[in-house]
Amino acid sequence: MAVELRGSVRLRRVLVVTTIVAAFASVCGGARMIAAPEGKRAGAAAKTVNSPEVIARGRYLVEDVAICGNCHSPRDENGQPDHSHWLEGGPVFFQPASPMQDWPLVAPRLAGTPPASDAAIITLLTTGIWTNGKPLRQPMPRFHMTQSDAEAVLAYLKAL
Repeated sequence: MAVELRGSVRLRRVLVVTTIVAAFASVCGGARMIAAPEGKRAGAAAKTVNSPEVIARGRYLVEDVAICGNCHSPRDENGQPDHSHWLEGGPVFFQPASPMQDWPLVAPRLAGTPPASDAAIITLLTTGIWTNGKPLRQPMPRFHMTQSDAEAVLAYLKAL
């Protein structure tokens, strides 16, 4: 009986993880999907990279579009992202349905000092390519943001 129950719980977890990964893929699949509604768009060149408007746009992209805190924040005792350690990195809280070579165990810190140079983070967000010249490992989405969206995300992360 206990073995059957464990299998059932495991199956539910696999289904939940599969649903989460599919949702991330659909939300983060391309640059056109990263655009904010007109009311939240950063203005043209008049805005500086660290202006409150650019940081607010970056916050919107990180928190409401890409939902980075789901993986890059540790979990509280209820399994929810811990907002007192927002985007400070933490254990990846789910595993793939089938074992995958090189699956990450920890999502890196993004808040304050992202894990690479500004140029490398911009390249990652605009091309999906990391500093080693390869796409990041799953479950990290392969972003293809616009330059201004990537700069806004970086400005927000550095402001934390």
